[in-house]
Amino acid sequence: MVTRVPPFLLRHRIGVEPYLGDSAYGSTYGPAVEDVPALVDTSPRMVRAPDGREVLAAATFIADPNIDCPPGSRVTLPDGCTATALTVARHTAPGLPVPACTEVSCE
Repeated sequence: MVTRVPPFLLRHRIGVEPYLGDSAYGSTYGPAVEDVPALVDTSPRMVRAPDGREVLAAATFIADPNIDCPPGSRVTLPDGCTATALTVARHTAPGLPVPACTEVSCE
């Protein structure tokens, strides 16, 4: 049974700086994690941000279900552009032969 997305399907490499919160000096991020396997789709799509506004996501990617990428994280896409994670959806189907993954839409 498949429990997570097979690594050979995650053809792109991205960088992730996990969002830790806001401080007196602005947003703070955790240490950058480079060379994260992902499958990136740069087709624009409308998503609802955590604050309720509708935003055009510039890219969406799927990655390992255990990736540390909360909303607000900085993501470096394969083309070198930096984006901000808007929504994070963890897809699981315990007991079914469907791979688990994390889907992140970026602004």
